[in-house]
Amino acid sequence: MNYLCAKIQVLKKILIIRFSSIGDIVLTSPVVRCIRQSGDVEIHFLTKTAFASIAENNPLIDRVHRMEHSIDECLPALQQEQFDFVVDLQNNLRSFRVRKKLDRPSSTFPKLNVRKWLYVNLKRDVMPKTHIVDRYFKAVEPLGISNDGQGLDFFISVKDRVVPELTFGWPKEHYIALVVGAAHFTKRIPLQKLMEICERIHMPIVALGGKDDALVGERLAAAFPGKVHNACGKCTLDQSASVIKHAKHVITPDTGLMHIAAAFQRPITVVWGNTTPQLGMYPYQTETPWTSAEVKDLGCRPCSKIGFNRCPKGHFKCMNLQDAQSIAASIDSQAIS
Repeated sequence: MNYLCAKIQVLKKILIIRFSSIGDIVLTSPVVRCIRQSGDVEIHFLTKTAFASIAENNPLIDRVHRMEHSIDECLPALQQEQFDFVVDLQNNLRSFRVRKKLDRPSSTFPKLNVRKWLYVNLKRDVMPKTHIVDRYFKAVEPLGISNDGQGLDFFISVKDRVVPELTFGWPKEHYIALVVGAAHFTKRIPLQKLMEICERIHMPIVALGGKDDALVGERLAAAFPGKVHNACGKCTLDQSASVIKHAKHVITPDTGLMHIAAAFQRPITVVWGNTTPQLGMYPYQTETPWTSAEVKDLGCRPCSKIGFNRCPKGHFKCMNLQDAQSIAASIDSQAIS
């Protein structure tokens, strides 16, 4: 089928595919919103079960299809839907199989795998100066849909909304959210560097992360009693998002919570490890300022477009050489302004 002939006026049901992960799904939210604004369209979303709540909380999405282990689990139900159009924002072999099986008009976005390979492996920066969200919109150009320029969306379930005064004893926008967790080691801020940052910040701090980060959070809270509240492993994703929504400033590595902070238009300091902003995954269309903390002129960066469980070079200079004083000074100057 020639999807270029499809017209949004006659489409009734659209499937969006993005399997993972937290940040990548948040980055699809402008596409969802602009499809919804374009007409009377029923929007379905296919993702992994682990990330389904992000889409399910979005009131602009009519139905979420979950994939646990294999696309074969959800294909029968998807085939029954008879979608008018499929927007593939994953663009891998698995999503290609979905499109092939559904046999409906579809499109995808430029993933730039060759350019990313050249950048990561040969350090040839041939990446376009384009955010991945703007590349996502290439997938809906055939439908006559364009970006409204309103940035990202993130929706928090009512049951997970945090009231900072009751939870921490600190009013809204009177604390710093410090993200200590990340899916990959080479994106995480080392404990010693976190200690240096906390020592130099002159505001209360909430440490955010998963269960695997609980010990780091405990050590920070023990080192700075009354100043650091350890929320690592104690919050759901939505609760962490709620903490970020009410923070005065967010310090974060390149993680999903960084994109959630951007969705809430919070001031952000991004501490970059093995990845770089040039890969196109920096905070998107924020009206508030964001600061980039990088150890530049390292010949090994970026060592991966995603991350590793250890530094391939063994020195982890991209994080260990971060300037804690500059990070804290930047945060404090914006927090008190």
